[in-house]
Amino acid sequence: MKITTLFSVFILFATASLSAQNISEHALGLRLGDSDGFGAEISYQKSIGQYHRAEFDLGWRDSRDFDAFKLTGIYQWVHQLDGNFNWYYGVGGGLGNVDFEPNPNFDNDNDGLFVFAAGDIGIEYDFDIPLLLSLDFRPEIGLIGYDGFDNDFDFDIALGIRYQF
Repeated sequence: MKITTLFSVFILFATASLSAQNISEHALGLRLGDSDGFGAEISYQKSIGQYHRAEFDLGWRDSRDFDAFKLTGIYQWVHQLDGNFNWYYGVGGGLGNVDFEPNPNFDNDNDGLFVFAAGDIGIEYDFDIPLLLSLDFRPEIGLIGYDGFDNDFDFDIALGIRYQF
């Protein structure tokens, strides 16, 4: 009886380890979405362990009304859903700077640095080739800085396209 139980537990752990996902050591690409008006971001992911990674995103915008950049860092936990599908969640934050162009119709020309906190939840598909597609939702809340971002709550939804290496 003990040998049967021990053998069953061994088989259970052996099959569970075979189905565990493998996070790529590095992934580099684009994160395309709202991003609080920043549009596309350059995105880099670095594996920290079997189920953890860090993501860094740099977004910038050069428009008629303002010039800005935003740097975000997120710590993520990754879990397998089915096959090549994973889901992940994380926490982090970032900072940015905004510089408004002079405009007589726009009375708030308050330039400057802003700091925010962010969460992250998403789903991704890891292709058999070194391509990773993801769709995530990142709520952000302004902590300090420019009035437009301070105490402001933003929803950021984006599609990620990354090359894994």
